[in-house]
Amino acid sequence: MKFELISKETIGPRLGIIKTHRGDIHTPSFMPVGTNATVKAMTPEELKDIGVEIILSNTYHLYLRPGNETIKRLGGLHSFMNWQRPILTDSGGFQVYSLSALRDIKEEGVSFKSHIDGSMHFISPELAVEIQADLGSDIFMAFDECTPYPVSYEYALNSLRLTTEWAKRSKEAYKKLFSVEENPSTSPFANQIPLHPPLLKGDKRGITNKSHPSLFGIIQGGMYKDLRKQSIEEITEVGFDGYAVGGVSVGEPKDEMYEIISYAGTLLPYEAPRYLMGIGELRDVIHAVEAGFDMFDCVMPTRNARNGTLFTSEGRISIKRTEYKEDSSSLDPDCDCYTCRNYSRAYLRHMFLSKEILSMRLNTIHNLYFYMEFFRQMRDSIKEDRFMEFKRKWQSIPF
Repeated sequence: MKFELISKETIGPRLGIIKTHRGDIHTPSFMPVGTNATVKAMTPEELKDIGVEIILSNTYHLYLRPGNETIKRLGGLHSFMNWQRPILTDSGGFQVYSLSALRDIKEEGVSFKSHIDGSMHFISPELAVEIQADLGSDIFMAFDECTPYPVSYEYALNSLRLTTEWAKRSKEAYKKLFSVEENPSTSPFANQIPLHPPLLKGDKRGITNKSHPSLFGIIQGGMYKDLRKQSIEEITEVGFDGYAVGGVSVGEPKDEMYEIISYAGTLLPYEAPRYLMGIGELRDVIHAVEAGFDMFDCVMPTRNARNGTLFTSEGRISIKRTEYKEDSSSLDPDCDCYTCRNYSRAYLRHMFLSKEILSMRLNTIHNLYFYMEFFRQMRDSIKEDRFMEFKRKWQSIPF
C-alpha cells in the first residue's frame, strides 16, 4: 500500500490516494459496510457503478458464519463475494464489545458467546490476524478493546494498555505470517504484486515486508486527552501502515466526541492514512475531515434505507409519511441515481409500506449514491480550496 498525499497542508482537510494492487482509494473516502460478505441489498456491480472503491467486512461475523477457513478454501473473500476492489476487515474487537452479552477480557484475548447460537469462542490478537489472512482482505486491523462510554480513568487506562499489548502481538503475528523471506512457501500473498517498497532501517511506519496486505493500528483512550496522546505515542512506536481512532460514537455527547477527534488529528502521523472508525453522520464526517481524517465507515446509509429514512439535498425524509402518498416527484431532484431517475416518492412509499424487497433495493441504491456523491463533492471542495463553503452548505441542511 502506498499513500500519496495530494494536499500539502499539515493541518485541516486533505486529499490523498491510497494505492493498492486492487485499485486506488481516493480520500476522504467512505467505506460501505459489508457485514456478512455483502453490502445489504446491493450487488458488487451496482457498488462499482456508483463509485465505491473499498468496502468493509466484519471479521467477527465471518468467523462465526460461514467460517474463515471455509472462505479460505473457496478462494478468499474477494472471490467468495465477487468483489475485486479493496476490502478492509475490522479485527472483531468492536463486535465482541457490542454484540456479545457474555465476554471475558483477559491479557490472552477475549472469550465471548456467539450472538448466533450461544456457543463460546475465544479470539486473541494472533487469531484475529490469522482470520483476516484467511479472508484475504487488503487492509487488516490490529485487535483492540473498544473502550465504552462512560468509563473511569482507570478503566480507560487499562483498556489502553491492553490495546497496546495486543497491537504489538498483532504486528508480530502479522510479520511472522507474511514474512516472505523467512517463510515464502506458506505466505498466501507471496505471488501478489508488491504493495510496499522495502523500508529503510529504523522506519517504523509499516511492516518490513515486500508483498503483503496492510496492517492498521487502533488508538484508544476514551474521552481522556492525555490517554489519547499516550495511545497515539505507543501505537505509532509499534509502527503501522495506517492509524485508526476507535472508541468514538459509543454514546458520548457530540461536543466531547468532536474535541477528541480534533485533538487526535493534531497528533496522528501526517504521512499515514487516518481512519475514524464507525462514523457516518454527515456533520460528524465534515468535522473529522476538517481535523484531517481520511477514511470512514458506517452502516447508517444502508440501515436507514431499510428503515425508510432517506437522505436528500434538503435533508432526511421518512418515506412512509402520508404526505408522499400521491407525490409524483422524484425523491431528490438534485440526485442522478437510478432510483431518483426512475421512481416517484409515491412509489417508494408504496413499496416500503407493502414491505416489498424492492423497497430495500431502491432505498439503498439512493442512500449509498447520495453518500458517494457527498464525498465526491467534498473532495472537489478541498481540491478547489472551498471546503468552508461546502461545510456551511451542508451544516445548514437538517440531517
